[in-house]
Amino acid sequence: MPKVAKVKNKAPAEVQITAEQLLREAKERDLEILPPPPKQKISDAAELADYQQRKRKTFEDNLRKNRMVVSNWIKYAQWEESQKEIQRARSIWERAIDNEHRNITIWLKYAEMEMKHRQVNHARNLWDRAVTILPRVNQFWYKYTYMEEMLENVAGARQVFERWMEWQPEEQAWQTYINFELRYKEIDRARTIYERFVMVHPEVKNWIKYARFEEAHGFINGSRTVYERAIEFFGDDHADERLFIAFARFEEGQKEHDRVRVIYKYALDHLPKDRTTELYKAYTIHEKKYGDRSGIEDVIVSKRKFQYEQEVNDNPTNYDAWFDYLRLVENENDAELIRETYERAIANVPPAKDKNLWRRYIYLWINYALYEELETEDLERTRQIYCTCLELIPHKLFTFSKIWLLYAQFEIRCKNLQTARKTLGMAIGRCPRDKLFRGYIDLEIQLREFDRCRILYEKFLEFGPENCTTWMKFAELESLLGDMDRARAIYELAIQQPRLDMPELLWKSYIDFEVQQGEFQFARQLYERLLERTVHVKVWISYAKFEISAENEEEGLNVPLARRIYERANECLKGLAEKESRVLVLEAWRDFERDHGDEASLKKVLERMPRKVKKRQKIVSETGVEEGWEEVFDFIFPEDEMARPNLKLLAAAKNWKRKQDTDPPAATPMETNRTVETQSSEEQQQEKQPVNEVCNNDEGEPAIQTNDSADE
Repeated sequence: MPKVAKVKNKAPAEVQITAEQLLREAKERDLEILPPPPKQKISDAAELADYQQRKRKTFEDNLRKNRMVVSNWIKYAQWEESQKEIQRARSIWERAIDNEHRNITIWLKYAEMEMKHRQVNHARNLWDRAVTILPRVNQFWYKYTYMEEMLENVAGARQVFERWMEWQPEEQAWQTYINFELRYKEIDRARTIYERFVMVHPEVKNWIKYARFEEAHGFINGSRTVYERAIEFFGDDHADERLFIAFARFEEGQKEHDRVRVIYKYALDHLPKDRTTELYKAYTIHEKKYGDRSGIEDVIVSKRKFQYEQEVNDNPTNYDAWFDYLRLVENENDAELIRETYERAIANVPPAKDKNLWRRYIYLWINYALYEELETEDLERTRQIYCTCLELIPHKLFTFSKIWLLYAQFEIRCKNLQTARKTLGMAIGRCPRDKLFRGYIDLEIQLREFDRCRILYEKFLEFGPENCTTWMKFAELESLLGDMDRARAIYELAIQQPRLDMPELLWKSYIDFEVQQGEFQFARQLYERLLERTVHVKVWISYAKFEISAENEEEGLNVPLARRIYERANECLKGLAEKESRVLVLEAWRDFERDHGDEASLKKVLERMPRKVKKRQKIVSETGVEEGWEEVFDFIFPEDEMARPNLKLLAAAKNWKRKQDTDPPAATPMETNRTVETQSSEEQQQEKQPVNEVCNNDEGEPAIQTNDSADE
């Protein structure tokens, strides 16, 4: 085995060669280009015969090896043609056809050779054989007819076309035949071909071509007849909007606008709605060009109707589409059509008993009832609509107060007060709701039935005693009626409730009521009672402002009382953890002293104002994992600092004592031994009972440290 050289340095070379460079070098050096074969000059007939014999032997060998390779036959025949041996070439082509008669290329090359050498009869015979053997190959027919036409043999070309049409070829073949006849001004023959064409290929575009052919040659009535025949031929089941659009544009070109409108309307009536999109567009454009305002609106309305019909058919519970559709139908002022559309809409009940699904649906009933009441003025039908809607709603699961109230208001407009009251009473009994109570109470207030209002308020409060708004409205009603004791009693009952939704509003309303009545002493008592329940900062500030605004007959403004309230608030909030509330109280106190106090009182408040300090604290997640640090702001109050012991002085004394212990004065040996024993005993005591010492942290504040940290 030969030794393989080991590569010691496996680092990449400094100059890297890419595949692109390799290809470029190969191209520059022409490595793959072979030199051309030498040219052979034939000087006499013997050499030519020898050359031809060698070539023929080569071609025949190739054919013997693989007779199915068409290129070998073609090259052989074309070489014989180049040697002016037409008979030999023809013989080779015939052999090729016998070998593979379905190959189109052989037939085309063979016929091309015959036509090139002006062998017309041979070419004609060849085309006859080709179209007889392969009649479905349109290329043979095109070439055959083109050759006959180039030879000005029109009758022969027509005869070939007729033979071709018997096979019922594709549309382009018919169109070629028609164009052939038109080149020789044979209009009647072309019309006859069109008649056969539309029967063989009964498509809309072919009928339109036929009609346009008649129109292009000035046969207007013939074109109209073709369109009419096409509409009759396809009928309503297979009609296409393209046919009607083409017919309408033809009539529009003839200035027959009434005919155009009739065509469009007929098409819109007989075609399915999902196949009239382009028809609507064309109709709209025509009306914008030649119609009046009403015609344009009719087109637009019909188009929108179609769109809405499609939407509601796709999704019957799409109530927004129903609303738009009904609004459009109502503009036509056709009562029967409007009622029919409303009945179709309300028949689509939501599939589930979920109130969110019923919210839009219920407005269909409301709009239906309002239409019957306002437009048709059919009161009995309106009442029936309301009753049917109320029977349909599952009141045990949910209800709609709006329906009950609208029905009651409708009965009042019909002067049926007892029916309205009975309806609202039934609503409250079956499904009590806040909105029902308020609507019933508003109705009785408008009727000036205040005793009924009191009864309703009592029922309302039995249903929802935690509703502060109801208590306030009840008390407001009594105050409007002038019964202040009743109103005060209602407020007292309200604040004694164990659970309220908005107690702060209730207390504020009660206090405002007493202030309006001039009962400032009662208002103070209310504030004091409120402070027994909560020490919220807003209550303190409101109490102080009340004292400022309350009038004192002897001293005018109650500045000392207000100052005393601020002091109480500061003392009360001092022990709470929420420092922001205390800051708010001090800021309100400072503003109060600026407006109503003197310099001494203002200075005293400013001395109590805290300073803002930035601190860092750890961020701990819910799982107890530390996630880093964050900066927070804290408030340091001077009063809190003064209350602490003088820890800094104590820390300094401890440091001095430790220094004295570490550097003792010189002593005798016995004193030294005694001192050592004393120190060892003291150290043992210190180890048993670690003493807390005080030092300063980085911020200058005192902090507690143990003896271990001090020794360190």
